[in-house]
Amino acid sequence: MKTHIHWFRNDLRLADNPALSEAARAGAKVVCVYILSPEAPWAMGGASKAWLHASLSALAKELSDRGVKLFCGIGDPVRLLQKISEKVKASAVYWNRSYEPYGIELGNKVKTTLRDKGIECHSFSGNLLLEPWQLKNGSGEPYRVFTPYWKAAKKIYVELEPPLRRPSLESYAGELPGFGAVEALKLLTGHPWEKKMLQYWEPGENGAKKRLTKLTESFLKAYPTQRDLPELEGTSCLSPHLHFGEISPKQILSAIGLKGAAESFIRQVAWREFGHSLLYYFPETTSEPLNPQFKNFSWKADSKALEKWKKGMTGYPIVDAGMRELWETGWMHNRVRMIAASFLVKDLLVHWREGAAWFWETLVDADLANNTLGWQWVAGCGADAAPFFRIFNPMLQGKKFDPDGNYVRTWLPELSKLPNKAIHEPWTLSAEELRACGVELGKTYPKPMLDHGMARDRALEHYQALKS
Repeated sequence: MKTHIHWFRNDLRLADNPALSEAARAGAKVVCVYILSPEAPWAMGGASKAWLHASLSALAKELSDRGVKLFCGIGDPVRLLQKISEKVKASAVYWNRSYEPYGIELGNKVKTTLRDKGIECHSFSGNLLLEPWQLKNGSGEPYRVFTPYWKAAKKIYVELEPPLRRPSLESYAGELPGFGAVEALKLLTGHPWEKKMLQYWEPGENGAKKRLTKLTESFLKAYPTQRDLPELEGTSCLSPHLHFGEISPKQILSAIGLKGAAESFIRQVAWREFGHSLLYYFPETTSEPLNPQFKNFSWKADSKALEKWKKGMTGYPIVDAGMRELWETGWMHNRVRMIAASFLVKDLLVHWREGAAWFWETLVDADLANNTLGWQWVAGCGADAAPFFRIFNPMLQGKKFDPDGNYVRTWLPELSKLPNKAIHEPWTLSAEELRACGVELGKTYPKPMLDHGMARDRALEHYQALKS
């Protein structure tokens, strides 16, 4: 009987896992491994590590229930996969492709090294509906604007094959020296924040399935109007499950289809695909603007302002509520992400890379492609970007998308007694009115760290200087 290796990457699931299904084909014994590479240039942030620990633990149990062991180790995947192949006398290694710069490089190195040793290598598309090279514009170039990308993509989405079932697995019965259980990866630090954050989530394939079942017809009908209201459960919260591959986008498409109200939701899935396509073709955008003109933008190095923003102490309630939600749960509502990001890069003129780095550290769905896409979009320097002169007004955004202030009250309980009319701009009340609500600006809640109107004018001046 042949022995095959399945190398788990960002595909921590059993269903609709093409590499795992092929590895198990014809009853081959399968060695399931996960390798944490300390050499990865974008080392996972704390939130991602905590999620990964929980997700791998869930995967290990799913495999164990089927008599299969998950082997976890730390080191160079190229060297370790070669070592494992020799140990178990594997004839082939299987994995699902990554489209991030390091992931692409790593996959190519594994193929070159193992094939030189006579070991077959098979990689598959298991994390996207369409691989980046499958969709180009009429000139044969990658799309840089989303709308035409979406129009082209959805024509192909309707023709995709259905997702795969969970395969039957024949386990390798031996041990692997240097490999152990999930704990061997030392992903957790023991900080109370990790446990607190994960209380809001159920990482793993089963948790992803539960999220998917919430995408009922009623949810989808309300989605276009409620997804921008942060006080409601108007979004699916599937993003971390997608990032770690606990569910595939094909499973989502198959479950809800592409007609009627479902189209609005699948459009957001396509934004994720668009981000991966951009990163594939423009890998430098993790640190450099896609629009080269913005290399000369005069950002401010303001560590004090950055810290206030990180801690949710800017004095602008909708921004602070978002930053507190992020620190508490490892997630932030998408509309609020845009508001908070705009405040950092336009009101404070702090470089978008600083914001991207903080999100990378604290988001459970810290996806390199979409984190880069989102921050460059807000900063006005990326593909299909909002123009720089589109500067979100945090008071107006709060009034529009959190009209009753319930989102702000959830994450800023010190403002909970403020009337609706002042919840997004508490400084408009008199000191006496504030005291009656238990608020003293500068003590129980910060005063605005700057005047938004003046900050907007300053940002536009910097933009005009760039254009000149």
